[in-house]
Amino acid sequence: MTQRPPAPALRLLLPADVAEVVRLERELFGPSAWSAAMVREELDGPGRWYVGLDAEGPGAPGPVGARPSPALAAYAGLWFDGEVGQVMTIGVAPAQQGRGLGRLLLDALLDRARELGARAVLLEVRVDNAPAIGLYERAGFRTIGRRRRYYQPEDVDALTMELALQAEPEQPPVPWRGVVEGSSTPGPGE
Repeated sequence: MTQRPPAPALRLLLPADVAEVVRLERELFGPSAWSAAMVREELDGPGRWYVGLDAEGPGAPGPVGARPSPALAAYAGLWFDGEVGQVMTIGVAPAQQGRGLGRLLLDALLDRARELGARAVLLEVRVDNAPAIGLYERAGFRTIGRRRRYYQPEDVDALTMELALQAEPEQPPVPWRGVVEGSSTPGPGE
């Protein structure tokens, strides 16, 4: 009987991880990659939650003993504003792609958003990133808009996608303007 390898363990990203996140950002996102200052701001920002998976075994960049800290295989971040969660980023090292790490990270972000009481989660994704769009659609996200030239400097559009986590509370019907319940409208000459 074959045993499955243990699921990768998520960990919170720390300031010591900035260089690794920037390395992966550049590898994955090229000219639109976040700078070290941007990554630090995100890790320290209010309402932010960033997690990562350390690379081990095949596909890890370089021998483990040669790295001062484990290389990141993947990372992701969520911002919660008190009402709605926003997937800020999900990145999986090319050598680690196709192993379900993106879904693992997305599920962790969605679980965190639910814990925080988010009614929905939003995200932007490049229109040319079919694998990510497919991942989000399989998770239940739907496209609600398009942001022209969102990704700079490449001028690439973004799809805005949303996943409802809680049903919107039913609102009572708004009474017609000028009519107050239980009152009568004065007739002519009154």
